[in-house]
Amino acid sequence: MTTALVTGASAGLGAEFARQLAAAGHDVVLVARDRERLSALAAELQREHGVRTEVLPADLVTDDGLAAVRERLEQAENPVTVLVNNAGYGILTDFVDTPLADEQRLLHLLVEVPLALSHTAIPALAARGGGHIVNVASVAGFIPRGTYGAAKAWLISFSRWANVKYRPRGVVVTAVCPGLVRTEFHRRMELDTRNIPGVAWLEAPRVVREGLAAAFAGRAVVVPSKRYRALVSAGRLLPDRLMAAAGRVGR
Repeated sequence: MTTALVTGASAGLGAEFARQLAAAGHDVVLVARDRERLSALAAELQREHGVRTEVLPADLVTDDGLAAVRERLEQAENPVTVLVNNAGYGILTDFVDTPLADEQRLLHLLVEVPLALSHTAIPALAARGGGHIVNVASVAGFIPRGTYGAAKAWLISFSRWANVKYRPRGVVVTAVCPGLVRTEFHRRMELDTRNIPGVAWLEAPRVVREGLAAAFAGRAVVVPSKRYRALVSAGRLLPDRLMAAAGRVGR
């Protein structure tokens, strides 16, 4: 039996990753700050899929929270074979209007946390014969889009390199780069999305399905949906000012 650990598992893409991994027969370790929501999801997965579930409440921007998850990744009993680095959020205000501490907290969660968890997971996975790391990035990482996009660009670049470096040791690292997804993400940012056309939105099950398929196929980067792949391709050719305008949603 394999075990998947998912950060940011209480809602949105994290919860969907947990559901699809459980449906495929993986035991799951659910990580987020909200114990009540994690426990409800754990009960659902046990009931519907008969898998073993663990609830690990942790605030990953704290030293204790991050240490608890790193310790679980190193655990030999029921070892983790799939790590999904999904925890994250966005900031709505302009960069210069945002308190520096808020920007640093965002950078810590989007970059330093997956770095630390990958640093722990890669040798543990390699020692056990291999496994997968799925890093939830964004199409924002391919276009000029504030510090959120910059952080996701780091995650994409890291995943590409790590997949080349550690795949010979059995560790596949994949960046999943969705566009707009119907989850709680934008509502938590208090972003008015009423003017965003319906065609721009992706559904979480599709994003996760394509992301996991790419990961288990050994790919380093996947952009779910043809329309967002077209956007990424255009970003390599069009001026930065045009791509920045296209990426203003949320920043």
